[in-house]
Amino acid sequence: MTDAALTPRALLLALAIVVVWGTNFVVIAFALHSLPPLLFAALRFAVVAFPLVFFVRRPDVPWRILAGYGLAIGAGQFGLLFIAINGYIAAGLASLLVQTQVVFTIAMAMIGSGERLRPLQAAALVLALAGVAVIGANTGGDATITGVLLVLGAAFAWSLGNMAQRAAGKVDMLAFIAWSSVFAVPPLAGLALWFEGWPAIRTALDGATPAIWAAVAWQAVGNSLFGYGAWGWLLARYPAASVAPLALLVPVFGMGSAALLLNESLPPWKLAAATLIVGGLGLNLLAARQPGKANQAGKRKL
Repeated sequence: MTDAALTPRALLLALAIVVVWGTNFVVIAFALHSLPPLLFAALRFAVVAFPLVFFVRRPDVPWRILAGYGLAIGAGQFGLLFIAINGYIAAGLASLLVQTQVVFTIAMAMIGSGERLRPLQAAALVLALAGVAVIGANTGGDATITGVLLVLGAAFAWSLGNMAQRAAGKVDMLAFIAWSSVFAVPPLAGLALWFEGWPAIRTALDGATPAIWAAVAWQAVGNSLFGYGAWGWLLARYPAASVAPLALLVPVFGMGSAALLLNESLPPWKLAAATLIVGGLGLNLLAARQPGKANQAGKRKL
């Protein structure tokens, strides 16, 4: 691992990743005008998996972890997220609300380890939940109750994926994403056939323009393979404390690009919700940099 500070090139790479991740919500909204959400999700992960799995070795992790990650991220996170953005919540708002996955991840990690909530983590949790409450209190236009619940479900599924990735340990992220995506395609395709129906699927595929296929490719190549692959590369070479804070810019680019390209409004309540949620995430990152009691005790014994 290199020094703590990111080099200028590494910083530019990290910024490129968060720009791709943030503006990706606009791409999702664009493609959903032509593709049913579950079909869109199935296509995304099919392009991620094939033909890449024939060229990269399967990572040395159990099949159950690959399957768990693929189901959580594919059918869970993006299946629910695409349904939500398809008329239930604005894309920019979804980019913010889905970041509550951090809250779910912390909760599950603590349940698994038995660790108590630290004061800073408690404050971070309160801020993030206050932001969610602000969104919930302003449903009707850019957000519906159904949309909020769907995105929170997507955030919970993302946290399950985080736990699966954590259990996998340090692996080649490109191979991990490709092989786990194999398990995302069948349930998404099956759900698309069940809920959206073959006639709608066939009509969507027949009418798909090059721009729509470019959006699918952007989801797979830009968002998944480049985004997660490059992020894993950075985390392998720099401390997480130097890389992770930049992820706070994802909803900034998400809401900003949605306002510019989709004409989504930014009323005071949205800005307040963004400030609370991003502030909570930032406070949690600060808490993560502080050693826990167990580590402090260990240091005193040395």
